[in-house]
This record gives sequence, structure tokens and C-alpha cells, in this order.
Amino acid sequence: MSDFAPHSPKPARPTWVIGHKNPDTDAICSALAYADLLRRTRLPDAVAACCGPPNARTEWVLQTAGLPRPPLVSDLHLRADDICRREVSTARAADSVIEAYREMAAHHYRSLPIVDENGTLTGMLSLQDLLALLIPSGGSGDSNVYARQVTASPEKIAQILQAEVVALGEAATVEQVFLMMVAGSSEPVMQERIGKMPKDQILLITGDRVGVQLHAVEAGVRCLVITSGYRPSEAIVHAAKLKGTTILLTNWDTASTTQLVRGARSIQGAISTEFISFSPETKLQAIKERLKSNRDQVLFPVCDPETKRLVGVFSRADLVNPERPRLILVDHNEFSQAVTGAEEARIVEVLDHHRLSGNLITKEPIQFINKTVGSTCTIVGSAFRGHNLEPSRGIAVCICAGIISDTLNLTSPTTTDEDRAVLEWASQIAGIDVARFKEDFFSAGSVLRGGNYEEAVGSDRKEFEESGYRVSISQVEEIGFDYFWPAREALQEELRRLIREHRLDLACLMVTDITLNDSLLLIEAPSEIRQKIGYPRRDSHLFILKGVVSRKKQLFPFIGSLLAENPLEEKK
Repeated sequence: MSDFAPHSPKPARPTWVIGHKNPDTDAICSALAYADLLRRTRLPDAVAACCGPPNARTEWVLQTAGLPRPPLVSDLHLRADDICRREVSTARAADSVIEAYREMAAHHYRSLPIVDENGTLTGMLSLQDLLALLIPSGGSGDSNVYARQVTASPEKIAQILQAEVVALGEAATVEQVFLMMVAGSSEPVMQERIGKMPKDQILLITGDRVGVQLHAVEAGVRCLVITSGYRPSEAIVHAAKLKGTTILLTNWDTASTTQLVRGARSIQGAISTEFISFSPETKLQAIKERLKSNRDQVLFPVCDPETKRLVGVFSRADLVNPERPRLILVDHNEFSQAVTGAEEARIVEVLDHHRLSGNLITKEPIQFINKTVGSTCTIVGSAFRGHNLEPSRGIAVCICAGIISDTLNLTSPTTTDEDRAVLEWASQIAGIDVARFKEDFFSAGSVLRGGNYEEAVGSDRKEFEESGYRVSISQVEEIGFDYFWPAREALQEELRRLIREHRLDLACLMVTDITLNDSLLLIEAPSEIRQKIGYPRRDSHLFILKGVVSRKKQLFPFIGSLLAENPLEEKK
């Protein structure tokens, strides 16, 4: 069987703590602070995340606090990666029928993934097709020949029979097509039968019939299997070594040995290359839709779309009642503002300071905390104090930033005495001067505002190879597009310089407005590529991307699909 393990067992899913879409400083900072409190009190698996990129001011806060940006979770829709089992048995194409069958029987499988030495999925093996190798269809002529054929190596046959090797011919590890014979007739008949068949393909099974044994080795048959624990004479062993005949001794009786030798056949002929597989990112709803038209396949592999390595498998039963991701909403209380897919998650808690609205409905009772304060960070800070816990300096900086941001440094009409008390408490732990911190926070500016366009294009830039093209994609995040328009031509020239210096075929810059969740795409590319871009265009090099914010999951797949329609190799 394969010694390949698809992956180590996937870690337990976290309880996500996430603020609203288009997150502001309070949304991200309250998520970070509340997740930290939960880990220290009652939920060790709590993990803060954001469903949109932090703005420039929040980035400044994270740098000041010495904390990493929380992971971006664009949606919580269940995917193939969530429902698949990673600890799964696999087989190799060279494995025997009986090895594959024993694996299936031991784990009650009806199908096995077939992988190569690198873990790349090459096919699927069903129990029905496997048994067809053991039980040939009826008939005569070629069917009878097929019934005798066993594709295996002497070494594999010895392994299946748990046999002792008393004489070993050449190439014992090489797989070949054997013609299996059972010595069930008289010696003269057996001699005649052996004489009519190619000796280098004969695998003869016999018991203690010395005459048959001797004639077989003298004739130079490829392999002689002696059953029921009988041992051949030294003369027969010596003759076998001279003729290059392999002799195997097994304790199985002749009937059992015959069946086991059939089971030594390679499974290669039963492997199907026509099967449905899924990428780890395929959403559950898309999986269900695709499987409506397929009723035959019982096990579905999940593979890395680039390497084709097996990640795991799932069955139809895994689709019935999958474990839902656990979610805590902070700084909002309605699905319309929540991370995409929140309606499919298990909402376990809400922590907010806004009015109640929307259609938030849960299947179980939850803890719902909604207070009339100016900031969700105020609620978190009060919770720390209620548990007699002191946050780290970094978390205290986040609490201060959330309060200062949402209350405009305690000047908003929403400000309460609780906001003032928590800010004073947290600022002492953070070791900050609130007035100075406020000035620095609100002056944290735009990457385009400074006019360093080389840095704007290059600070967050990635190169890709796709369909023969060398591609560069850069991204900057802005609060509005006000600073983009004066810089538009300079940025275009910077993309041209990038193509020249890095020998690229295509370069683009995505400018994302984190308040609207929209982007502008500035691109330098061949005209046939630009003409295929279906988004609204301002001009031949500038496009409006409504609702597009992710380079990895939105822009790059889109660009990749365009390039796949016009691969560069075809033009060379």
C-alpha cells in the first residue's frame, strides 16, 4: 500500500472573532482584544480575524502595538477543505488486488484514491472494479486465458502468500504477466500442458507431487509454488537454481493459494481516471449542485489545484450535517454587515454598541452584549477589568485606539463616562500620551499621498507565471480614490518601468477603497488582454472593479482566466 499520508490531521477549527465588513479601527481592535480575553478565560481556540483589509490608520495602530495584522477571512462558507477527511488510506497503481481489498475491508471503504510517489492523485479504485479482477467474466477462449493471467512480480506473490523463497530466479522484483496453472491432472497430462505454454510465463501451483515439481524445474518454468508446507528435495532446488526457476513454499493449501495468487494481480487494470474531484476552496453549495447529476461515485477526492496532490476525501454522508464554523460578532449585530457566509456559521456570541437591526437569527441561545457606549473596545476593556485581568501593552494600545477612533477622542455625543474611564485605565497600561496618540493616529495617511510611486507599486507586489506570461500584481489600499487621480499617469509610467526592468509581460496595480469595498485596476498589458476585461472601463488601461478587494482570491484568478484564453505559448 502507499506510504503517502495526504496531510497531517487538520487542526481543530477556531472560534472566529470578527468585526463588520469594511472594518474600521474599532472593529479590528475590539476583535483582537476580545479574542485575547477569551483565550485567557474560557475559549482557548478564539482567533481574531477581519473580513476586510485594515485601513491605513488601523495599520499604524497595529505597528504601534507591535501586533500582526489579523488574518483576512473573506467568507465563512463551508468548503471542501472543511468537510474532507485528511487521514485517508491510499494505494499505488502497483499494489495488488488483495492488498487493496484488505485495506478497503479493514476500514469499510468502497473506494480508494490512487496516488503516485509524490502524493499526486492518479485515479480512483472502486470495490466493484476491484472484484472484477478477482472474478473474471464467464466465457471461453480469450476469457479463459485472462482467467489464468496474473500480472505481478515473484516478490509480490511471495509477499501475498507469506511464502518462503527457497530458490530465486532473476528479476524477482520485476512485474510480469504470468499464466497460472494448477497441477490437478496426471503427470503425463501436466507435462503435455507445460510443453504447450511459454515457460518464462508459467506459474505452476502444486502440492507434494514430486514428479510434477521435477518436470517443472527441468522445463524451466518461471515460478513454482509448492503448497501445504511441503518441501522439495535438494535435487529439485538445485535444478531450479540452474534453470532460473523461482520456488516459493507456502502453508496455504492449493485452493487457497490459487485464490491468493489471483489476488496478487496489480490493480492497474481496475483504476479509473474518470472521476469527480474538488479543489479545497470549492464551496459546499457548489459541491452539492455538481453531485446532483452523479450517483455512481461514492468517494470524492480533494486535491490541490496546482500540484494535484491529494488533500483528503469526503463522501455524500459528510455533506448532510457538516460542522459549522463558530463565530463571534463584534462591533455589529446583523448579517448584512457580517462576514460573508455568517448565516451558515454557528453564531455563539455578539458584542456590540450599535442599535439592533437586521435579521440576525440563531438556532441556539447565545450571549448577546449590547451597551450604550461609544466604542466596542470600551466593552472589552470593561470585561478585562471585570475579570481582574490586565491586558498586554499591545492589547491596551488597541483598546485605546478603538475608543479614540469611535468617539473622536471622547468628543462624540456618543461618549459615556465608561468610555472615559476605560480609556484612562488602558492608556496607563499602554504607556501612551492620549493627546499625542490622537494626533498621530488621525494623521496616519495615504500611501499615494506621499508621491513615492515606485514604493506605491512595489511595496506590496507579487509576480506570477501564468499561461506562459510573467505577471506582476500590486495592491494599495486607500480611503477613497482622491489621491489616485492626480497620480494616475505617474503610476502608469511606473508599471511600464516595472515591465522593462523585470522583463514582464503584464503589470497591474489594484487601488482599493476600503470604505466602499471597490477597486480601480490600472493595467499595462497587450491590447488583446485588455480587451477581454469585462469590468467597466474609464479608459483603455483603467477599469472599475466593484466589490473586488482581494488580489489572491478575486483579481489573480480573474487575470489567470483571461490569460488562459490566450496562452502566450500559442503565439511564440
